[in-house]
Amino acid sequence: MAVGNIIAICQSGGEFVTDKDGSLSYTGGDAHAIDIDKETRFNEFKLEIAEMWSCSIGTMSIKYFLPGNRKTLITVSNDKDLKRMINFHGDSVTVDVYIITGDTVTHDVSNMPASRSSRTTFSEAVVMADAPVDAPVDVMDVVDAPNIATLDVPIAPAAADAPMVTPIAIPVSVSIFSNSNHEKNHKDSKSWENAITGVDQRFTSVHEFRDALHKYSIAHGFAYRFKKNDPHRVTVMCKAEDCPWRIHASRLSTTQLFCIKRMTPAHTCEGGVVTAGYRATRSWVASIIKEKLKDSPNYKPKDIAKDIRREYGIQLKYSQAWRGKEIAKEQLQGSYKDAYNQLPFFCQKIRETNPGSFAAFATKEDSSFHRLFVSFNASLSGFQQGCRPLLFLDSMPLNAKYQGTLLAATAMDGDDGVFPVAFAVVDIETDDNWHWFLQELKSAVSTSRSITFVADRQKGLSESLAEIFENAYHGYCLRYLSEKLKKDLKGQFSHEVIRLMVADFYSAAYAPRLEGFQRYSESIKSISLEAYNWVIQSAPEHWANALFGGARYDHMAANFGEMFYSWVSEANDLPITQMVDVIRGKMMELIYTRRVESNQWLTRLTPSMEEKLQHETLKARSLKVLFSPGSRFEVRGDSIEEVDIDHWDCSCKGWQITGLPCSHAIAVFECTGRNSYDYCSRYFTTESYRLTYTESIHPLSNIDRLMLKELADTKVTVTPPPTRRPPGRPKNKQTGLKEVVKRQLQCSRCKGIGHNKKTCKESS
Repeated sequence: MAVGNIIAICQSGGEFVTDKDGSLSYTGGDAHAIDIDKETRFNEFKLEIAEMWSCSIGTMSIKYFLPGNRKTLITVSNDKDLKRMINFHGDSVTVDVYIITGDTVTHDVSNMPASRSSRTTFSEAVVMADAPVDAPVDVMDVVDAPNIATLDVPIAPAAADAPMVTPIAIPVSVSIFSNSNHEKNHKDSKSWENAITGVDQRFTSVHEFRDALHKYSIAHGFAYRFKKNDPHRVTVMCKAEDCPWRIHASRLSTTQLFCIKRMTPAHTCEGGVVTAGYRATRSWVASIIKEKLKDSPNYKPKDIAKDIRREYGIQLKYSQAWRGKEIAKEQLQGSYKDAYNQLPFFCQKIRETNPGSFAAFATKEDSSFHRLFVSFNASLSGFQQGCRPLLFLDSMPLNAKYQGTLLAATAMDGDDGVFPVAFAVVDIETDDNWHWFLQELKSAVSTSRSITFVADRQKGLSESLAEIFENAYHGYCLRYLSEKLKKDLKGQFSHEVIRLMVADFYSAAYAPRLEGFQRYSESIKSISLEAYNWVIQSAPEHWANALFGGARYDHMAANFGEMFYSWVSEANDLPITQMVDVIRGKMMELIYTRRVESNQWLTRLTPSMEEKLQHETLKARSLKVLFSPGSRFEVRGDSIEEVDIDHWDCSCKGWQITGLPCSHAIAVFECTGRNSYDYCSRYFTTESYRLTYTESIHPLSNIDRLMLKELADTKVTVTPPPTRRPPGRPKNKQTGLKEVVKRQLQCSRCKGIGHNKKTCKESS
C-alpha cells in the first residue's frame, strides 16, 4: 500500500504509571514532530531524533513491534528496515517507535508504584538511559496502542572509571500518521470547525454544548480537559501544558439555555497530531450515526466502528459502538422508560381518535407495567360483519429493552387473508395473562355467535376459554400437537419412523369421516402402541375433523397470522407505544389497500374461493346423479355419496368442513337447475369481504408532541416491568412447523395424506 508523508510525533518528559494488569500508561511531557516518508534515509531520521533529545547517535537503538505482535521487538538498523517499518504500518493511523539511548537522565522507573492506574490517548514508548550493554529491556503493553513499532542500536559500554548510573527510563513516544488519512479525516470533520463560534453562542442544553465542544476539538485537532463540569457550569482547558486555550459556559438564569461566557480561542500547543487516539464518547458516536441509523436500522456495531475509523481516524471498541447505537436509537425513538409512563395518555388518544376501540392497561402494586390490551373499532366491526366466527390465538416474545410477550387474536377474511382483531402486550406469558386477555377480548367482541378458537392445548388456556366464552369450541393447534408427539417419541424410534407416524397423525386429523380417522390411527398403532395411546389420549375431539364439533374451515394451526407477526417482528425492539403505533399504521394501510382492491372484483365470491368453487365444478362433470323424492340425492363416481341439499350436507363431509359445496353437491345443483353460489357460506362472498374492510383505522396525529406535553402533567406513574433483555443475540420465535411434513399428495375422496383417490382404500 502506498504511504504518503509521515508525521512522527516524539513525546518525552512525562512519566509512566503501571496499571493493575501490568500495562503502562503515559502522562505529561511535551512533544516534537518529525516529517518522514519512504524516501527518508535512516541516518537522517536517527540524526533528527538525536538532535531533538540531545542524545548521542552512537548510543541510540530504534525498535518497533510488528502489527498484532507485542512480544517480539524488531530492530531498525538501516534504510531497508525503516522502509519496511513504514510499509508494515501503512494501514495504521499511528505506530509506536521505541528509542533506547545511553544518555544520562534523572528519572528512575524502578520505583514506579504498581497500584496507580492511569490511561492516556497517546502512544507511549520507553527510553532506557545508561543501561549496561547486556541489560534486558522490559517492554510492557501500552494502553490504547494497537499497532507498535520500535528501534534499537547496541549501547556502548561505560568506561571502567565511569561512575555507576542507575538504569532509568525516559518516556518517548513516536506516533506516525499518514497524511492521506489525516487529510481525509479533516475533510470529514470540516463541518465541525464552526461548532463553537465564540462568546454569546447559545445551546439548548449543557448536553448540546458538550457535543459541540467534542466535535470542535476533533475538527481543530486538540485534546481538552474539564476544570468544571456540572449541569450549570462547564470550564474546559487545553490538555497541553501551558497552552492558554480555554472556554467557559454556563446556564442562563431562568432558562435551560447554555451560553458561552468566556473563550480564549488561540492555541500555542502542537495541535491535532497530539490527539491521534482521541477518546470517542458514546454520545458523540450517537450523534455521528443517528442520521444513518434512520435509513439503516440494522446498522451493526462492527460496521459503525469501521466507518468511524475510516472517516474520522478514531478507533472504537465494539462496546463503544454498541452503546453509541443504543443511545442513538433512544434519541430517535424516544425513551423506553418514558413510553411506559405515556400509556395512560396513549390509550386515551386511541379511544378518542378511533371511537368504539378498546385500549386498556394494568399495572402491578408497585406501579410497574403488567399488561396492555388494544383492539381497534375497525377490527371489531370487520370481524363481526364479514369474518367467519373463527379466531386464532398465538403469542410471540418481544425483544425490546424490557422484553415482554405479545398475545394476539387474528381472524380470517373471506379470501383467506389474515385479519388482526386484538392484541396485548404482557410482561410474561402466563395462564393468568391469557385469562385476562380473553376477558378483554370477550368484552370487545361482544357477539352472540359461537366462536371456534384454534390455539395451543395448554391447560390454563383451555380452562379460560371454556369459562369465558360459552358455547365456544377449542380446536387444538396441530402444529403444537405434532411437536409434542415428536418430543415424546424422541429417542425411541428412528427419524424415518417418527416422520411416518407424524404423517399418519396429520392424515388422521384431516380425515373428514370417522372411518378415515380410525384407519390412520390403526396405522400408527401398527408401528407403536405407545404412540397410538398418545393419539387416543390427546383428546382428538379437539383436533380431528371427524370428531370436532365446531367449524374451523379446515384450518388446523394457530400460527395462521404470520403476516401480522412479521409486522411485530419489525417493530418489537421499539418502545411500547411506538411498537403499538407501528402495528396500528400497518393495519390502517392493510384495510385501505384491501378495500381498494376488492372494489375492482367482479365475481360473486372472493378470488380464492371462486377458484376453489370452479375446481369442484370441473370435478362434478364426471359424476352421475340418481334422483329420489325430496332433497336427498345419490351421487356416483369413484365413490357413492349421499347429498342433502336442504341441510347443506354431503356424506363426504367436504361441504360441512370447508363451507363451499363439494363436487357431489355441485353435480346435484347442475342437474336440478340450482345455482351453486346460493349454497356457499356467506363469509366467502365479495359483499362480506367488503363489509370486513368498511371501517377505517384513523391516525393518531401529533401523538409524539402531545405525549411529551402530557408526560409533564400526568399524575399516573407507570414504570417499566422488572424484566430486562438478557445479554447475547435475541432468539426469535420460529413460526411454522420446525420440521415440515410433506403433503404433496392429498386424497380428494377421504382427504387423507400420502395417497390419491385412485389408491384410496376407504370403503364407499
